[in-house]
Amino acid sequence: MLFWQVPAPNEAMLISGTKRQAQETQFRIVTGHGSFVLPVKQKARMLSLALREAEIAEDCVTQQGIRLSVRAVCVFKVGDDAVSIANAARRFLSEQDRMEELVGRIFAGHLRSIVGGLTVEQIIRERSRVAQEVMAGSHSEMEKLGIVVDALQIQEIEDATGYINNLAAPHAAAVASQARIAQARADQEASEREQQAAALKAEYERDTAIKRAGFLAETEQYNARAAQAGPLAQARASHDVIEEQTALAERQAQLAAQRLEAEVRRPADAEAYRQRTLAEAARDQAKFAADGSAYAERTLAQAQADANTARALSLRDGNQELIAANRVVENLPALADAAARGMAGARLTVLNGTDGVNSMAAGLVGQGLAILDSLRNTKDPAVDGKRSLRVPGNP
Repeated sequence: MLFWQVPAPNEAMLISGTKRQAQETQFRIVTGHGSFVLPVKQKARMLSLALREAEIAEDCVTQQGIRLSVRAVCVFKVGDDAVSIANAARRFLSEQDRMEELVGRIFAGHLRSIVGGLTVEQIIRERSRVAQEVMAGSHSEMEKLGIVVDALQIQEIEDATGYINNLAAPHAAAVASQARIAQARADQEASEREQQAAALKAEYERDTAIKRAGFLAETEQYNARAAQAGPLAQARASHDVIEEQTALAERQAQLAAQRLEAEVRRPADAEAYRQRTLAEAARDQAKFAADGSAYAERTLAQAQADANTARALSLRDGNQELIAANRVVENLPALADAAARGMAGARLTVLNGTDGVNSMAAGLVGQGLAILDSLRNTKDPAVDGKRSLRVPGNP
């Protein structure tokens, strides 16, 4: 519509020239909706309610007399209520573009005042407190201007004298020292890690070289064994042949020894045994003959003595049987001599030595004397009671 005007959402339409007034103002304030503006009779102006920003850069002197350059930003707008819109309209309607400059000057003055009552340390550490005190100090003025301050932030504090830098120097040095220490520790750890990695790499290379050398040696060993397999087999075959030949020679030597034992040694031993046995038999025969002759002589001497005694008795008594016996006794030496010669000429082997010969001679002589004793004991009483003929060696 031609006479219907509508303000933007962030604008307030001020209509002057009308008698209808909601507040004690000379104009009507319309926000959020449209309104008829009669031409010639009424006039409509727009007041921006948008957010504005004012930058503040002010040199301030602290309580300690140190000059600081403080930079801050203030965010503000015209209040939404009718009183604030009316106050702002009366002051800034024709100079809305200069609103940031004017508000900035007001805040700059309050900022110098607040900073002048604080120390540098307080300003640095308590920036929020500084901003709150500046806003509180300018509240009444902003209210008169119809402005609502949303935020005030101190962005930067510069110190041309270097006071702030000196305050931070110890901490900066400590932090720098800690940073250097941390860097040194990091470098040390990095060096240790690098050394460990290098050691592991060297160890791995050493193990690899050892294993490679082992594999190469094993390969060469097998190659050498393969190259020597032929000569080794030939040598083993020659060794087996030599062992078999050695065994054959040993068996031949054993066979020759057995033959020598059977053909030479044993016959020689048998012949030596035979000769030794014959010599011993001849020696024993001679000894037996001597022993038999001596025994026969002793027996004959004893028998001769007994016969002489018996003959003397028989001659004295005239006994014919005793005379006959005397004849037998007289022939006993010839019989014993013939028996001794017969024994000497005979090739007898007496097993029990001298005792056997004595027993045999005693048997021959005893048989002859037994005949004499039987004759003497049966026919010559005069002979009874006398001792009989005694054979040496018999009881």
